[in-house]
Amino acid sequence: MILDNDKILRTCNRLAYEIIEQNEKSNEVFLIGIKEKGFEIAKIIKKYIVSISKKKVKLYPISVSRNRENSAINFEKTLPKNLRIFIIDDVLNTGNTLFKCVNYLFTQNCHNIKTIVLIDRDHKKYPVNVDIKGVSLSTNFEDTVKVVSVNKKLKAVLV
Repeated sequence: MILDNDKILRTCNRLAYEIIEQNEKSNEVFLIGIKEKGFEIAKIIKKYIVSISKKKVKLYPISVSRNRENSAINFEKTLPKNLRIFIIDDVLNTGNTLFKCVNYLFTQNCHNIKTIVLIDRDHKKYPVNVDIKGVSLSTNFEDTVKVVSVNKKLKAVLV
């Protein structure tokens, strides 16, 4: 096991503080969680932001179809322009999913985007930059890191 539930919660708490610091000029925080587990992490971060600040937090899910030929983005919200948006994923493996989501948000005229991942594996194939990371993890390229839910508790494992 890479991270147990307690370590994930502590890391999300730290990420919440970093989001607040990077968004201090605004009373609103816009979070977008990449489904499935990125959205779960984003929900935890939202709870921490609400508990430690007076900021209004909006959280939206985004998903990418897993079909290689047609990677459609499912996102049904109109986001305000000129506000910072934080897009959150659980594990950055190749960067493919995060890259597609950020690219999509650019096409929706969102240009102030910060990327956040719970675990950055440092094996990016796609040109995506992680602005805030919970944990940096060096693994073999063939390894797979997943965040899984067991009895409503999250843990990060090497599979």
